Amino acid sequence: MTDLSLRVPLRWPTASSTFIIGIAGYLGVNLSPYMITALREELELDTLTASWIVTATLLATAVAGLAIAPLCAGPRRLAVARVGLGLGAIGFGAAALGGIGALVIAGLFIGGLGAGGAVAASGAALAAFRNPDRAAGFYGLANRGVITIVLAIVPLMGLAAIDVFGTLAVFSLLGLAASRWLPAAPMSDDRGPAAPAEAMPIEIPRTGTLRVRRPAEARAAWAGFGILVVFALWAASEDSLWAMAGVMGGDQTGLTAEGLGVALSGATAGGLLGSVGLMIAGNRFGRVIPLTVLLVTGGALKIALGFVTDPTLFIAVFIIWNTVYAMSFMFFVATASALDETGRWSGPLMAVYLVGSALTPVIGAAIVSIAGYVGFVTVLAVASLALAIPAAAIARVSQRVDSRTALVRDTEVAA
Repeated sequence: MTDLSLRVPLRWPTASSTFIIGIAGYLGVNLSPYMITALREELELDTLTASWIVTATLLATAVAGLAIAPLCAGPRRLAVARVGLGLGAIGFGAAALGGIGALVIAGLFIGGLGAGGAVAASGAALAAFRNPDRAAGFYGLANRGVITIVLAIVPLMGLAAIDVFGTLAVFSLLGLAASRWLPAAPMSDDRGPAAPAEAMPIEIPRTGTLRVRRPAEARAAWAGFGILVVFALWAASEDSLWAMAGVMGGDQTGLTAEGLGVALSGATAGGLLGSVGLMIAGNRFGRVIPLTVLLVTGGALKIALGFVTDPTLFIAVFIIWNTVYAMSFMFFVATASALDETGRWSGPLMAVYLVGSALTPVIGAAIVSIAGYVGFVTVLAVASLALAIPAAAIARVSQRVDSRTALVRDTEVAA
């Protein structure tokens, strides 16, 4: 892995490595229903106990990802990825062998911790690519495409521990094999010359090199912290609806299990189309307007789902909402990636998402029990609309950072 002074173009080796490692880290979230079934069969647990074990595994991934993310913004990114993927292979592999309950649970927890390293490393690596919007689109396409295939194949093999947890271990090994091409954090401190009259504080590090702290860097830092908070709240509201969609559709419209399957499959297809659209568009429309429009549209679609009584219409609205959700997710990733090319914000962003994913079934059920379905979707819609304001402000900062980075690159190339 070579240290780079600038963002790198999206090429097959580096892109595939980043995407595979990210998929390995996130796979547990997507396989969580199968993991619950495997635990019930292997250890003869009730659904609630199995669900809490899986929730603890996902929380371990989230906490580990957040804790280790700062290391992924520097030269230790590759080491974090390899250690995390190694732990994932060992932990999930031990759980796949089954037999002893304590070994299975400990293996899942260790595997979850390792997955956190993979999530943080791949999230940070996404920021190394030029045109963060197009990179996010490719990542979304690869992620959803592979996950769709895996979700279809695993049940055909069976839902025993060896099948479900073994799949997690295999993907950890695949990520480990591909980690040699993981892009490094760009080693660039200079952001171009400052205006002659601009007064700025300076810091002289112990190395003796001179580093100027500009107001623009401070704004980018505040925007980075802001996007972590905004994204965490947004993800919690979106995944709460995803978690409650089947129950809500059944109670409101009489949606059958087959209908729910159509809705989920269609939602995945919608996400793939959204990824393709972002890949094609890149950054030509900026981020402020698309992200704002997507969040407002998502809020309106949530309200609509609370009043739909026809199952076919419910499926259609759900698919459209999930398409908007997928595109919003990728714009958040692109925004975080553009704020800092080292992955300072895109690394923890991917881990923040897992916090909401692990707790949303509980959050969604609690809101429904208090406010009913109409109150539930209203709360989620208000969250989307309120978060659109800070999200737009952060996206504007990311565009400015992107422009400065492009200017530095063009200047160095010309020189």
